[in-house]
Amino acid sequence: MGRIIAIANQKGGVGKTTTAINLSACLAEAGKKVLMLDCDPQGNATSGLGVNKNTAEITSYDILIGEATAEEAIIHTEYERLDIIASNINLSGAEIELIGIEQKEFILKKQIDTIKDRYDFIIIDCPPSLNMLTVNAMTTADTVLVPIQCEYYALEGLSQLIHTINLVNQRLNPRLKMEGVVFTMYDARTNLSLQVVENVKSNLKQTIYKTIIPRNVRLAEAPSHGMPINVYDSRSAGAESYRLLAEEVIEHVE
Repeated sequence: MGRIIAIANQKGGVGKTTTAINLSACLAEAGKKVLMLDCDPQGNATSGLGVNKNTAEITSYDILIGEATAEEAIIHTEYERLDIIASNINLSGAEIELIGIEQKEFILKKQIDTIKDRYDFIIIDCPPSLNMLTVNAMTTADTVLVPIQCEYYALEGLSQLIHTINLVNQRLNPRLKMEGVVFTMYDARTNLSLQVVENVKSNLKQTIYKTIIPRNVRLAEAPSHGMPINVYDSRSAGAESYRLLAEEVIEHVE
């Protein structure tokens, strides 16, 4: 049975999509069967795995409005053991179309339940906001992984996110837990990065992953080539970090 992890943070630019792409790819590289589900209307996770978001015929939008099944939406990427359900700008209209629909928080869950047994991991890339798409993702997921950028305002908004996770747990998905926090964009040259890590560790009663994702030029370049970092530059610091994170995620499950 597949472990479903939603990658969420309502702050943009924290490395959320980068983490979704590269964690998925490194889990697949480690021999796991992985589905990445793109629930962000920007569709960056889709193009980051080399899939053209504008020509994808069936996307997460079609699943949410009931026009297609999850089964029909699966696209096999060029990477072994790694599938994707794509997203594009159409998804931004889903919120309005779901108004008045009964049990709209469970639409995604019902669909993903039909295919989850085929995968070891399903990674959901959430939009950078706490909207109905994020709620659907959290209702579907077993755990939420939160990327936090090593910067001054890192903790801002995190309490709101944890509050949302707790609400979803109480009212919609009693299985939902906090997977943990992963630090991204760490710059070893600055004292600030170090302070942020220490600050979060002392203030947060959450699991914090040992792996810290560095600020890395190759990591920033990879999406524009439609490749995950372990393919684009297998020996870069970014690739090594995401492999270590994948190992930790696998250990958590086992």
